Amino acid sequence: MAHVDLPKFPTQPGYMTEKIQRDYIQAATEKGLLPTDAFRMADVLSLTAPGDESKPIQFWQLYSLLGQEPIVGIVQRFYQRVFAQDDWFRSVFERVGGINHHINTQASMWIDVMGGGPYYHGAEFRLNFHHHHNAMQLMNDKGAALWSQLMLETLESSADLLGDDPRIRTSINTFLSYFIGKYADEFAFENRSFFGDTNPPYTRRINFMKMTEQAIRALSEDELAQALTERGVDVSKYASKTAKINKALML
Repeated sequence: MAHVDLPKFPTQPGYMTEKIQRDYIQAATEKGLLPTDAFRMADVLSLTAPGDESKPIQFWQLYSLLGQEPIVGIVQRFYQRVFAQDDWFRSVFERVGGINHHINTQASMWIDVMGGGPYYHGAEFRLNFHHHHNAMQLMNDKGAALWSQLMLETLESSADLLGDDPRIRTSINTFLSYFIGKYADEFAFENRSFFGDTNPPYTRRINFMKMTEQAIRALSEDELAQALTERGVDVSKYASKTAKINKALML
């Protein structure tokens, strides 16, 4: 199992990190993508990505692998595409500021959320104000579709910035899909989350030897079955949850 030494870059919470982390974990647990106790899981809450490459990277852990330059590079390439668009799209951004203003602002927000520290002053209030006042003309099906297409094109042409850990791109896709889904609900436009594969449902490695009887009994039947199977147990012989618990307690 591949392992990398992390963090490559020092991390700290930003103005938005903890709030976005809580909101995402809540949404992900409701969808079954994270365990119900994810709020208490160190490798999920940490700002440092797991060194075990079999575990997904939460998007607030991205800075620990990427640092600042690749994040700024992706945002820069994205806005170069934005400012090359037709006037109906580009002009909305131009009214707020030039390309460098948008690169600095967007990169600050990404770095802040991704564990790079307090860069995005104003946090969610500032972000919400921007979308409701500066960018309102684009918070619709047409604007979201083009924004997402330009971001997809940017990511597809930015492999040189993402390194050789495939979890990075998947985590960025998860980050973008979460925010696009959030805005789609808020502004009632079609969800354009087509950036690619996102983080799969989290599966944790269960070691019965290190667990109390109470902790084993608290596992779901699916978790028991998976952990027993990984230990070489034929779970078909243990039809009920109680039978699986008793087998786990014997190991």
